[in-house]
Amino acid sequence: MITKSNSDVPFYILDISRLLSRSRARVPTGIDRVELEYALYLCANVPDRIEFAAVHPLGKFAILPFSIALDFVSSLAMLWDRGGHDAGAAFRLSLWLLHGIILTKTKGKQTFMRHRQQKGGRNVYLLLSHHHLTRPKLVAAAIRRHDALFVPMVHDLIPLDYPEYAREREPARHQKRIDTVVRYADAVVTPSDAVRKSLMPYFAKASRSDVPVWPVAHGVHLRALSGNKRALNQAKNAAPYFICLGTVEARKNHLLLLNIWRRLIEVHGSTAPHLIIIGKRGWENEQVLDMIERSPTLRGFVVEYNSLPDAEVVGLLSGARALLFPSFAEGFGLPLAEALALGTPAICSDISVFREVGGGGAYYIDPLDGIGWLRAIEEFAGLSGQKCPVAQVLDQGSILDWNQSIGQVLTKIEEFVGVPCVTSTPPRQIDLK
Repeated sequence: MITKSNSDVPFYILDISRLLSRSRARVPTGIDRVELEYALYLCANVPDRIEFAAVHPLGKFAILPFSIALDFVSSLAMLWDRGGHDAGAAFRLSLWLLHGIILTKTKGKQTFMRHRQQKGGRNVYLLLSHHHLTRPKLVAAAIRRHDALFVPMVHDLIPLDYPEYAREREPARHQKRIDTVVRYADAVVTPSDAVRKSLMPYFAKASRSDVPVWPVAHGVHLRALSGNKRALNQAKNAAPYFICLGTVEARKNHLLLLNIWRRLIEVHGSTAPHLIIIGKRGWENEQVLDMIERSPTLRGFVVEYNSLPDAEVVGLLSGARALLFPSFAEGFGLPLAEALALGTPAICSDISVFREVGGGGAYYIDPLDGIGWLRAIEEFAGLSGQKCPVAQVLDQGSILDWNQSIGQVLTKIEEFVGVPCVTSTPPRQIDLK
């Protein structure tokens, strides 16, 4: 057992640059949710060892005034959880914070670190999104100024492993992000072992294989379920439907589902189930959008929502016959974990990361097997005359909530900081070249 004195306990500098950049969004992406949940957890559990920081779009890094940053985080949580009444509150606070970054004057190594009292404990700079990893000099300056261990989260390597699913410039940008992580990280968090395996060759190539990479599953966000009885009752009383969650982009394989739905309607007519697609519109999705908007066959059977509060999403997911998740590539797959936590069946692609998340609790089909998907959907809709297959029971604790997920990450960080053999070596020299 590792025993830490007060001098061993780390002080966390949490970068909320992504949250500030997303302050006008009415619903979060998966990465938005991760950064928000860490902010809420740290404030609730280690309020005397947390400070917020951010990077201004013009390129200045600064510690933020804590009380205003906390108000911002709380406002954003209210908006994203339940569609808060004052949608502009978070945006106004973000403008105040960003304006303050420009006016902040740095004095020595610290600016105005609010709570720090212990001496000798390490600062840990947490960057939980990929925000500004394309600016290595800025990251290096932040590490050096605060004499901090750098612990970023790498969500996926999809632009490098599957460049055909990314925007044209994204593979080069993501390579720069990974280069920054490999050069400056003291430890790395990934949401899955699949991502860890993709990342490790980059550390090996740079002769930094000793850097720990910790795969810790994301938590599920079910806070919105309580108090959402109206949406849940509506979902249960609606016509049978399936749900697909995620940004509308090529790798999510929405096109497969739309073609299946056209066949379902042709074969079963008015008894065909409905499909609810929830997610913002991404890129390289013209054919998908054309089918949703212009196909007379799909009209009335396929519904698209680009912006729903989390409470309504959870209600709809709870009442669905199954979650459909036919992606070609993912770094984790929060919708899968959330569906299984709610007890909603999940039909998903047979890819390694989904096997890792879902274990024996999901139904796996090759993302190219259109006939297999069609038959499974017919079974779950009660159109095949056969009983729905029964998944194995999930192992206890296989799906984490956010408290469990973040608690595991902080335990790893604090053990890492507290192990003498780790801290006995001189700190790395951070250069700005």
